[in-house]
Amino acid sequence: MTSKHELRAAMRALRKRLAEVDSEAAERAAGYAGALPSGETVALYRAMGSELDTDALAVALHQAGRRLCLPVVIERDTAMIFRAWAPGEPLELDAAGCPAPLPLAETVAPDLILTPLLAFDAHGGRLGQGGGYYDRTFAVLPDAVRVGFAYAGQAVERLRLEPHDMRLHGVLTEKGYRAAL
Repeated sequence: MTSKHELRAAMRALRKRLAEVDSEAAERAAGYAGALPSGETVALYRAMGSELDTDALAVALHQAGRRLCLPVVIERDTAMIFRAWAPGEPLELDAAGCPAPLPLAETVAPDLILTPLLAFDAHGGRLGQGGGYYDRTFAVLPDAVRVGFAYAGQAVERLRLEPHDMRLHGVLTEKGYRAAL
């Protein structure tokens, strides 16, 4: 049985290969923005490394009239907060070193949270980076719809989840939106 550490390493390598061979995946995924569940305020993320880039999706959602926000890590072992943001607005690094809106931006509660991931399954399972930021945040925002944003090739047969792992409601990929079973 593969450990989570080994699975994360394998999936990081796979995601990197997917990013290298399909530079248009994020643009195609943004074309399915209208298929996402409803939600007035949508949390995105700023892609780092080989994560599927959210720039085109941010523009599509913004043009569709949805309010956007980004996560902000204030303290490493707590849930993230979300600050209002629109494409083109300035960002600074948060406590985890991720690009985030400036402190003067309004703090908001998203209805829909798009999350990066390393792997996902059809049942809403999500394998994250291992920092627990999204699981802690999902736990304090249980009513927010949780959607993975990933390459279709990051799908796996079935992930073993732990009690603290929060399931996704669906996943948006370059092949469309798919609700969890």
